[in-house]
Amino acid sequence: MAEPILLQTLKGKPTSRPPVWFMRQAGRVLPNYLKLKENYTFWQMMQQPKVAAEVTLMPVYDLGVDAAILFSDILVIPYAMGMGLDFTDNGPVFEKPLAQRSNPLAGLNSDPSKLNYIYDVVDEIIKTRPANIPLIGFCGAPLTVLLFMLQGLGRKGDFPDAVKFIYQHPETTQKLVDAITELSIVYAKEQIKHGVEVFQLFDTHAGLLPFDLYKKLFLPATVKMANAVRDENTPFIFFPKGLGTGIAEITPEHADFLSIDWQTSLPAARKLVHPKIGLQGNIDPRLLFAGREEIEKTLNSYIEFGSRNQNWIFNLGHGFIPGLPYENARFLADWVKNTDWRRKS
Repeated sequence: MAEPILLQTLKGKPTSRPPVWFMRQAGRVLPNYLKLKENYTFWQMMQQPKVAAEVTLMPVYDLGVDAAILFSDILVIPYAMGMGLDFTDNGPVFEKPLAQRSNPLAGLNSDPSKLNYIYDVVDEIIKTRPANIPLIGFCGAPLTVLLFMLQGLGRKGDFPDAVKFIYQHPETTQKLVDAITELSIVYAKEQIKHGVEVFQLFDTHAGLLPFDLYKKLFLPATVKMANAVRDENTPFIFFPKGLGTGIAEITPEHADFLSIDWQTSLPAARKLVHPKIGLQGNIDPRLLFAGREEIEKTLNSYIEFGSRNQNWIFNLGHGFIPGLPYENARFLADWVKNTDWRRKS
């Protein structure tokens, strides 16, 4: 059996087309997921191996993507660090965010066993997945996880309380970053041990801080994560959303592939990013609200880049948005697979 196209691309092997998968592909736009969701809470779906495995693999069948990504949430790490967490209809809610506590470090007590149910999910996915479909594991990067831990979900777009805390308490911030990183490394290694073949680190709010501060406080943790994952012979993808021209300072030490958001064009990113680092992205998911003709016109503009760059994974510039037409998401995956990418064999 041929090696999966995603793994070939990550290893630098030539392929006739780019591999395709989507961030937040499990759920949100899939009718089968929305139907399943009527019978379970988010927590229940995550914690029941058969259900979580079904949701993880749903996009493979319903969208035709080249890989599955573990159905979970980045906030399982704060939960395992002792923060009370509940997933409500309005999203995840912490009992008491750290910025509201007089001693933020006092109540934290990492317990890796609280993540064991996720490895049962990974085992079930590996057991039931179709042949030739690799499984991507993930966790949230320390900045993004810390922002939620400090502030909770209020005004989550800009996290003013969390950013204020980072500036006012740099030493405590560093200790929190170290604690998050330490547990995240254990988590990543366990995912890989149970069968995950690719790992992605999500830093959804990387662009919230000035790059120099981000580089000083948070990028060292990315290097630690990358080293830990690659020590297990597993490719490491890094997604620092909103980093702008800061991507020019990402080196092969930080990642094998860098996921690009929609604010930066792929040709511009290719000029900025170290040549040894592959790229992933950067379709604006909101494009899928447009008419089919407009979608196809935009997609056609990617053919030239895709013909010249073998080390590129077709993906979004961030995750699917609730309410996007399922038919357009399916069209996107089909288009990638059926297009002539003009690659020399």
